[in-house]
Amino acid sequence: MLLIISSSHILHKIFTSLKRIVMTQNIDLNEIDKFAKLATQWWDPNGQCKPLHIINPLRVDYIKQQSGDLNGKKVLDVGCGGGILSESLAKLAANVTAIDLAEESLAVAKLHAEQNGLDINYLNQTVEQHVEQYPAHYDVITCMEMLEHVPDPFSIINACAKLLKPNGQLYLSTINRNNKAKLMLIYGAEYIARLVPKGTHDFDRFIRPSELMDWVEHAHLTVKDIIGMEYHLLSNQFRLGRNVDVNYILMAEKNESD
Repeated sequence: MLLIISSSHILHKIFTSLKRIVMTQNIDLNEIDKFAKLATQWWDPNGQCKPLHIINPLRVDYIKQQSGDLNGKKVLDVGCGGGILSESLAKLAANVTAIDLAEESLAVAKLHAEQNGLDINYLNQTVEQHVEQYPAHYDVITCMEMLEHVPDPFSIINACAKLLKPNGQLYLSTINRNNKAKLMLIYGAEYIARLVPKGTHDFDRFIRPSELMDWVEHAHLTVKDIIGMEYHLLSNQFRLGRNVDVNYILMAEKNESD
């Protein structure tokens, strides 16, 4: 009997270890290294992260429109990078936790938050690891400009769904997969305007809205809204609109019964 119990215990430990290995495999080390090299650029509004600084106010405004007052709400920023969005949410009096795998970016994010007197809980872990500790913990989760940089986007969405409280809201932003997006973001932004470093985007990883909505529904979330971030050449500005041909944000909600 003791031998059977011991064997069962060992098998359980092996299964748990294998499960953790699988859960942490949704990582592209090349992508992490790519963004780690941007560490010194995160907070330069005229540097290689300039597009993020331009669209950040739009993202924040949209979140405020959909979620209302964030004061005291528990918010998770997945793939936070240098903390551009995380800090904006913290300034709205949200209780912000932010996770990323690029240690160099997190170091910059922590230092910048300290310099600005902001209390943000920055963690170096995957969202799949985070959900093991904090299921049904967050009121709002943001995952912006990240899904197109991981091998398995659905794994990210599914983990986010489990991290949400009932009626919690998830914000996902990514890039549509079509020729217009390829022309504007790869040839235009990377090779002609050089707004971002060459190789930032991989067209094959762009995500059509129909694909994203399907993943969200399979994660037992309800799609509530989808909106585009349109670039206007004459004014050199981004605006929120219903054209989702290139950049877009999807907002989903967890059902109260889940």
